[in-house]
Amino acid sequence: MDELLNKNILVIKNLKTYFYTYEGVVETLDGINLTFEKGKVVGLVGETGSGKSVTALSILRLIPWPPGRIVDGQIYFKGQDILKLSEYDMQKIRGNEIAMIFQEPTTSLNPVYTVGHQIEETVKIHNKINDQEARERTIELLKMVELANPKRIYNQYPHELSGGMQQRIMIAIALCCKPDLLIADEPTTALDVTIQAQILELILELKERLGMTILLITHDLGVIAEVCDQVAVMHAGVIVEKGEVHSIFRDPKHPYSKGLLKTIPKIDENQDILQEIKGEVPKLINPPTGCRFHPRCPYTMDICRKKRPDEYIVGNSHFAACFLCK
Repeated sequence: MDELLNKNILVIKNLKTYFYTYEGVVETLDGINLTFEKGKVVGLVGETGSGKSVTALSILRLIPWPPGRIVDGQIYFKGQDILKLSEYDMQKIRGNEIAMIFQEPTTSLNPVYTVGHQIEETVKIHNKINDQEARERTIELLKMVELANPKRIYNQYPHELSGGMQQRIMIAIALCCKPDLLIADEPTTALDVTIQAQILELILELKERLGMTILLITHDLGVIAEVCDQVAVMHAGVIVEKGEVHSIFRDPKHPYSKGLLKTIPKIDENQDILQEIKGEVPKLINPPTGCRFHPRCPYTMDICRKKRPDEYIVGNSHFAACFLCK
């Protein structure tokens, strides 16, 4: 265990996050196991409703109570279980050591304050500096995220900026304290393809410059293939497959991973009808017994309905939770 903690900046073991509602208990995360090697980009991919964003919020302990609660598991950051820390100690880690780029910049930025004020506020909270030093640091951050004329942008409001510029502001806020771990929750959502590429390139450049580890959450397999070192495939609150990106893309083992890859349109093939994964992500108030993918799986066996599969080794650092891999 000590060797695992020394090698990886973040280790998640058996993480369970539930939401208690009037309709019942929503088992949003049910036994997540993930490791994040220092300096690597780890992708978390899956359909909407699979639990990707809840995983990110659980790492930061931002699950709102009520109705949500982390009911079991450990999250080791730099060898320390942050689930055992007080809220006061956790506040020292958020922003300083673990930062997050939220999914939608237009709703994350306050429309009544200039972007300079919002970055400056974050800088002041985490650093004991005066107003002049905070302003200089803010201008420096705007330059770091490659915004032209940062002094002008400092005085502008979010609605005066494009979606790509707003996302760069969110990146600047996240990086103001040079965190060790950056969580990017679908940072290219709602951006056109050209701007998406620019944002991803910027994030990777800053990773190399600052020596960060990155958790990249997305539903876009093309983004995963382009920027990630490792990937975890998530379905209905569980990790069904994980490993090196090239290994999973070249030889996926879990039926869900295979289904996701088949949904990608291929330019060199005639496709009259796009491939799809049958069915929908199950409701997690009353999730399926056994393997949570079995109602949608074309290879379902009796054991799949009765027992949850373990993670089986299927290659070098490649794991799949499927009885077909036993």
